[in-house]
Amino acid sequence: MRPEELIEAARSLAPRLRERAPEAEQLRRIPEATIKDMKELQLFKALQPARYDGLELPPGAFYEAAMAIAGACGSTGWVYGVVGVHPWQLALFPDRAQKEVWGDDPSTLVASSYAPTGSVERVEGGYRIRGTWNFSSGCLHCDWAFLGGIAELDGVPTHYTFLVPASDYRIQDVWHVVGLAATGSNNVVVEEAFVPDHRAQPTMACIGGPGTEVNKAAIYRLPYAAVFANAITAGVIGIGLGAVEEYRQWMRQRVRVAYGDERAAEDPYSQLRLAEAAGEVDGVRLQLHRNMDEMLALAERGEEIPTELRARARRDQVRGTAASIRATDRVFENCGGKALFLHQPIQRLWRDAHAARVHAINDPERGLLIYGGTEVGLDPPPGSMI
Repeated sequence: MRPEELIEAARSLAPRLRERAPEAEQLRRIPEATIKDMKELQLFKALQPARYDGLELPPGAFYEAAMAIAGACGSTGWVYGVVGVHPWQLALFPDRAQKEVWGDDPSTLVASSYAPTGSVERVEGGYRIRGTWNFSSGCLHCDWAFLGGIAELDGVPTHYTFLVPASDYRIQDVWHVVGLAATGSNNVVVEEAFVPDHRAQPTMACIGGPGTEVNKAAIYRLPYAAVFANAITAGVIGIGLGAVEEYRQWMRQRVRVAYGDERAAEDPYSQLRLAEAAGEVDGVRLQLHRNMDEMLALAERGEEIPTELRARARRDQVRGTAASIRATDRVFENCGGKALFLHQPIQRLWRDAHAARVHAINDPERGLLIYGGTEVGLDPPPGSMI
């Protein structure tokens, strides 16, 4: 499958996602029919190794697919961005772990919750973990989960990702929320589980991982922070694109009775809002692609990806989220009182955009300070996501 074919597959699904969005909100999870459609279109395999029936496509194609999906249903786009990036991370694990997940069924999906909220104990041959991990988007559709925790690496406390089968955890239904309501981002509860060494990896200790010994494609030599963070922001940009498109259609149809039956399409203030919102979201979309394309080109040549480029990508990632939310606000607030009704897609996109903002990876201050510091010769703060 070529990159443009993946993007077209995502776009072809958008009308169905738009129709299912109200049902998805009521279910508080993505409908099974949607997961089935996405699997049949191979959307979840965008970043999966070819050795396990994956497509090994450039991340840019995956991000564009996420934008197309999120523009139709923010929750579905969010789940796709989160769950769809996990095959890339699993490809960095030892091949033994990859085989355990994909050996019998290459369409197996992996959920996640990276905040180190559980306890981790080093034992012979691996780790023993227990606790509750929150905000695991799409977990009801997955048979494995990546769970974050702190363990020592060469005597230094380090963030690890632990790969755990569904048989070792239960899902706690807690997802009653105002935005991204259909993501089913419930809790993952582990009473006690043993995680062998081959399923426990430092999350960001280096670019690449033991899996790159068998997965040779350049995409597996990209920085974890850039690939993961932009998987989140791509969905938010898609929400912004969807809101702009809803506003465009609204302008073509609406007559503003309060202003003498003026057609909204002829209102210069509405035209101005459309131009500003479309320009903002289009700009951050291009920046995302520029940064990832430059990183991929370096990886393909076997060259080091400099800190400056990684910091710039982080800067543009948080700015991408902020700009997309501003664009969504700008068009939503000019749609009139009818936009508030729950059957209107634009109010759902507006709620989803603001719900997406509260993800820790979207905190603008941290991303901007990383960039500002590196630009004047300072080292990134410890634990920086770059």
